[in-house]
Amino acid sequence: MRGSLLIAACVVGLSGCGMVPGPPGWPVRVAAPSPSPSLSPSLSPSPAATSPSPAPSATATTPARAALTIPQAKQAMREWVSRYNATIKQRKWWRKNATLDALFVEGALHEGVLERNHEDFGWKPEHKPINPAGTPVVYLPRPERQPRIGDWFIAQATYKDTKGHARPHVLAFLRTPGQPFRLAVATPIHWGQRMPEPRLDADGYITDTDDTMARAVTKEYQNFWNNEKKEGASGYRLAKDSYSRKAFPEVYKGLYVSFAGHGSVFGFRTADGGSFFLFAMVNAPKSVNQVLSEALLVPKGSRTIHELGANWFS
Repeated sequence: MRGSLLIAACVVGLSGCGMVPGPPGWPVRVAAPSPSPSLSPSLSPSPAATSPSPAPSATATTPARAALTIPQAKQAMREWVSRYNATIKQRKWWRKNATLDALFVEGALHEGVLERNHEDFGWKPEHKPINPAGTPVVYLPRPERQPRIGDWFIAQATYKDTKGHARPHVLAFLRTPGQPFRLAVATPIHWGQRMPEPRLDADGYITDTDDTMARAVTKEYQNFWNNEKKEGASGYRLAKDSYSRKAFPEVYKGLYVSFAGHGSVFGFRTADGGSFFLFAMVNAPKSVNQVLSEALLVPKGSRTIHELGANWFS
């Protein structure tokens, strides 16, 4: 994964409680790309290029499904990191659908497509080993606030980016019943920024975000990067010092394909009443050449979106 939102022309190197699902049928498998480096691999099934479907209603965890605990989430992340580090040592791991399926889901799954494109162009793989320093911080919703489709959690961990600099990263993991956790989205935190403190309930679980706000914020980012609607049309606006404002003019000059939608939106209410959101935006399935992951903060009572972190993978 690239260490930051880099500026270069062509190649730039959920809610119940915070999880708004992405479009129905979001990809779970990457089909083999075309032989030529067309940057147009197909995925199956195809995602909808629209806003996310309504969030599942928050219902009690079924008796057959044990509640996820914070220690279990930390262990799940350690296990995922071990699988990931072992996998990227394998020759052409990005060519194996089963290997990709075992590690990634939603927006992160497209990274396999992009690594295939790197190979077609003779570029080096971008994925590097992850070796977290210290103990990751886990942000976990209450068991009864997990969606019916499975469990999720957010983790913050410090490890080296692709340039070798130790940086805080924020990641979201998803699992369906009977399956291990897979990475859905990840991004480093921008220099000078930091993760906000979550508002926790009496048992230490994170508290709800606003589904309507989550949809509006993701729509504003899609409008901004696609340059298709007047800024603020969603009801929210990117902060003036947003890194995306600096990156967009350079990125848009290159080989650019507009974003068709996004995966699940993960998040939580912050201690001071704001809202934190984490999600990945991707192209249409037949023109995948970039994934943009965003970590955002909307302060309490504000209509301004502050960008805490971003990760451009192309």
